[in-house]
Amino acid sequence: MNFRTPQRLVLAACAAVLMTSALTACIPLVAGGMASGALLATDRRTSGAQLEDEGIELRALNRIRGTLGARVHVNLTSYNRQVLLTGEVPSAQDKAAVEQIVSRVENVGGVVNDLEVASASTLGQRSSDTLVTGRVKAALIDARDLQFNAFKVVTERGVVYLMGRVTQREADRATVVARSTTDVQKVVRVFEIISEAELAGLQPAAAKAPVTDIKPALN
Repeated sequence: MNFRTPQRLVLAACAAVLMTSALTACIPLVAGGMASGALLATDRRTSGAQLEDEGIELRALNRIRGTLGARVHVNLTSYNRQVLLTGEVPSAQDKAAVEQIVSRVENVGGVVNDLEVASASTLGQRSSDTLVTGRVKAALIDARDLQFNAFKVVTERGVVYLMGRVTQREADRATVVARSTTDVQKVVRVFEIISEAELAGLQPAAAKAPVTDIKPALN
């Protein structure tokens, strides 16, 4: 039985919803870390860290909107308190201002500021980025030696950003997978590298439970 097909269908459906939203409205500030309940159990962050990341995104986006308004297009993704900033701003001063605002948000552990000083991306570019993200996620699912939910994928103007708590082996493998995906211009890694021993400790307890053979009693 192929258990991966339903996962791919779910991702395809999500991508379709995102595409529809992108075609009907232009949202200048986008939170990237809202996870569905079905995937929370296999996330390598603690449940507390996942909620914290969602709170960071909401607070940071509200503060950016309140300070800079709609003149900036900022995508903000928090993973284990590490915040990735992508998108476009009209000036270097705005770029610095966004980073300063985010760095002052409660519980933020670090900021990776990859904002471009440029005009905001077009609707076509954002739609293309949504498709690229979907393709990369599907490719990670197809890579049977990777746990796809360990990775968060963000795409901006064809540049794919990979986030997650992963081993060096997983990081290198996911990079190869992403680079081989259609329309990916560049891959930027924003990983928290963990050891293989740490990864083993994150596996579900049921997967590590001892197996006991019970022999039938002889009459």
